[in-house]
Amino acid sequence: MFEVIKGFALAMMLVLTQLASAADDVSRDKIKGLDEQVQDIKQDVLAISTELLQLEEKLIYPSNTQVSVFVSMAADQNRRVDSVDIRVDGEDVMHHVYTHKELEALQSGGVQRIYTGNVRAGQHQLEVIVSGENFQETASHTFNKEQGPRLVEITLFESGNTINFKDR
Repeated sequence: MFEVIKGFALAMMLVLTQLASAADDVSRDKIKGLDEQVQDIKQDVLAISTELLQLEEKLIYPSNTQVSVFVSMAADQNRRVDSVDIRVDGEDVMHHVYTHKELEALQSGGVQRIYTGNVRAGQHQLEVIVSGENFQETASHTFNKEQGPRLVEITLFESGNTINFKDR
């Protein structure tokens, strides 16, 4: 009788071990499935966020009134720029103080969109003040805003001038 009970207990332990192993596999599969679902949801949220930002920009800055100002630095320049101030038609619209990393990015050929705003069609005056280590330069540029977006590029330290303008 003892042998039968011992055999029965052994069989029960084997069955319980197999059940525990199956439950462990099931929960691992469920966890893996949940991780994949979470990653998919994160990707969807990022895509929706990007779309919302684009829609917001189109709503706030419609293309028929939009003007964007970009800043770049001529190649091989190691001059230190501390800040850039921008005025459109005499109104202060942007003041940007550069971090070390932003300045490094500009010096290595990066381009920064420093300002985006709305202006009516017609002629406008853009004034830029660049401040840096041991210098401050001011330059102005007149641009004509027509239907559609308008781009103005400011290049620093190109052709001997501190501030150069290009309309696009």
